[in-house]
Amino acid sequence: MADWKYTSAPLEPPPSYETTASIPPKSPTTKIPLPRAPLPLDLPWIRSIRGRRVILASASPRRRQLLAQIGLSNLSVIPSTVPEAFSKTLSPFEYVLQTATQKAMTVYTSQIDSPDGEPALVIAADTVVVSPRGQILEKPRSEADHIAMLKGLRDSISHKVYTAVVVMAPLPSARDPGYALESTVEETTVRFGSDVSDELILSYVRTREGADKAGGYGIQGIGAILVDRIEGSFDNVVGLPLRPTLALIEKVLRDDEDFVDEFAEAAEEE
Repeated sequence: MADWKYTSAPLEPPPSYETTASIPPKSPTTKIPLPRAPLPLDLPWIRSIRGRRVILASASPRRRQLLAQIGLSNLSVIPSTVPEAFSKTLSPFEYVLQTATQKAMTVYTSQIDSPDGEPALVIAADTVVVSPRGQILEKPRSEADHIAMLKGLRDSISHKVYTAVVVMAPLPSARDPGYALESTVEETTVRFGSDVSDELILSYVRTREGADKAGGYGIQGIGAILVDRIEGSFDNVVGLPLRPTLALIEKVLRDDEDFVDEFAEAAEEE
């Protein structure tokens, strides 16, 4: 007779019948449909430039994503190559406005005689993070600088984010100077959580998400864990305030129409 060997019981109990019965069987052919993307904004100013050459004078993927949300997805991305050499002694308002204006003008003038055709619209922006003492913060230069920058923003309770947006469009009437230019500067106050620990800051720094961002964090990503609250526009902190940008687009595209209407009315009166 063969020797009988004892087999030990499994360490974990088998699943109960009730639990097993409550789990629906998996179907290998079942596919969960992806959520449908929203339709683009149906506004006359958006429709008027759809299919025409619209340039984003910035390499920022975040700004491109934000513009796609309002229906401007088919963009030519042409960053300005002119160094941003304005003095940091300027006020943050003046600094971002001059920088964004330089970007827009440089790209617009370089593309007027382009083989791809004159741009219908050029959009440029610049964003800075400013400490409570008025210091314009650059991108962190090293891990140690990055840690010190975020600790400073945490310990200072709150800081400001400024974004300047400049929009340009050619004038069909050729009225001097030949283009319309409109701009705005938006301000948002950001408050870091007082309970953000040094350990959390170090952990965030080592994700490298904020290494290429002025101020050292991205509020639209993991950096949101540092932020307690904001006062103002969220997308302004990301890099492009959408509602003011849309208003600028409408304004530059109306500038020439308003002039032509006024000219026609004046001619009729004569």
